[in-house]
Amino acid sequence: MTEVDVAIVGCGPAGVVLASLLGQAGHTVHVCDRLPGVHEIPRAIALDHEVLRVFQQLGVLDAVLPHTEPFTNSEYFGVDGQLIRRMTMVAPPYPQGHTPSVVFTQPPVERILRDHAASLPGVTLALGVEMTGFSQDATGVTLQYADGQTVRARHAVACDGGASGMRMALGITLDDLDFDEPWLVVDVRVNDRGLARLPTTSVQYCEPARPCTLVIGPGNHRRWEISLQPGEDPQEAATPERTWQLLARWLTPDDGTLWRQSSYRFHALVASQWRAGRVFVAGDAAHMQPPFLGQGMCQGVRDVANLAWKLSAVLQGTVQGAAADRLLDSYGQERQAHVRELTSRIKGVGAVICERDVDQARARDARLLADCGGVVRDTPRQDILPALSTGLLHASAGAGMLFPQPRLADGTLMDQRFGHGWRLITDGSLPADPPRGITPIDLARTPEAEGVVAAWLQRHGAHAALVRPDHYTYGTAADAAGLQGLLAAQQAALH
Repeated sequence: MTEVDVAIVGCGPAGVVLASLLGQAGHTVHVCDRLPGVHEIPRAIALDHEVLRVFQQLGVLDAVLPHTEPFTNSEYFGVDGQLIRRMTMVAPPYPQGHTPSVVFTQPPVERILRDHAASLPGVTLALGVEMTGFSQDATGVTLQYADGQTVRARHAVACDGGASGMRMALGITLDDLDFDEPWLVVDVRVNDRGLARLPTTSVQYCEPARPCTLVIGPGNHRRWEISLQPGEDPQEAATPERTWQLLARWLTPDDGTLWRQSSYRFHALVASQWRAGRVFVAGDAAHMQPPFLGQGMCQGVRDVANLAWKLSAVLQGTVQGAAADRLLDSYGQERQAHVRELTSRIKGVGAVICERDVDQARARDARLLADCGGVVRDTPRQDILPALSTGLLHASAGAGMLFPQPRLADGTLMDQRFGHGWRLITDGSLPADPPRGITPIDLARTPEAEGVVAAWLQRHGAHAALVRPDHYTYGTAADAAGLQGLLAAQQAALH
């Protein structure tokens, strides 16, 4: 029997990132996946700066970046072809130190992530191996595999996709957030002739007859998401002949090569619970959302970035007893609430795109244009992402927000210089002398280059911020008494 700290079922993006985060923290990890290799077709196409910051933490960012490009603006066109909305990126200086939104090619990025995980001494990848059953008791989880091996782990994590067998075996249900629509997703490698015919920005065609999306991917990769009408056969729509008919508005078969065409039902589903004893759910096993902001893979990486540091703290014994249980419970509390809120906002974006009634769609167009005085303004995609609203947070301004990562005067990024644990960032006006286990960062002594943190602190009326290992703000303080209370609350919560 193999004994490890954590067993992960599923080696997709969420599972492999979790394995690397835990492996880098010195833990032993066993990851299994029933498939021997990565999917060679692209599924996710968009990442954001929060995920790039995690890749920076793993040390794979330089290898990943050649497979990415900045996400173009997304322009929304209404019933009569008029521009009604424009989604963009936040302007420089970039708050996380990276391009806020990128498109990427998934298969090579997944291979990079797997190679990195496999290079860590405590991580074992068992690919082409299916988990057939598991049981848990007061001290751990025992997993059985189709090849006859048994793995005993202190904790297990189900990252085995939307049809998660582990989630179902645990009796965890999915709450339906009321979105269920059939769509065709088409990826095309477009040649030069075809590229000359296509828009130079990503486009949302908010047309009642057939709402659809065009996303500009890296290089010559273009993706269409095309809604299917009542009565259309999803299988027939995914045949090459019918797919080219649906693409005829933009391209002919002489303009490119089909890479993938698949029919899906887009859902909005969230797991009713995220922890059952010593087993957790993450990634697609915990949630599915419509694709309108490209948040599927981002959500999974957020899940495991949240879970990894909490599991690590418990495994290392720095958090014990009732505090350990509270910390592990906070994973589901935080992520479920965040996913629900973001999914609600994504559905709101989808409602703009998917209105099928012509009169209602014209009213939508008029309302959106009236709201901006007839001049369409840029709306950064990042403005739609919510903060954490519950869990391990201290009630104060900015708590629950993703804290910025400034570029320092010496050219390095904050995490490169100071690491990824608990950090107390101050502007120099308050003493930075935190308890053991919290890294002090006095920006008066180690100045930033672009004023990103200074502007953030000013916006929230704060002179100090306590930042968690997943880069979310635990809380802020405006004066010395507030800082003392902030640090005391963190110590009480964890110890």
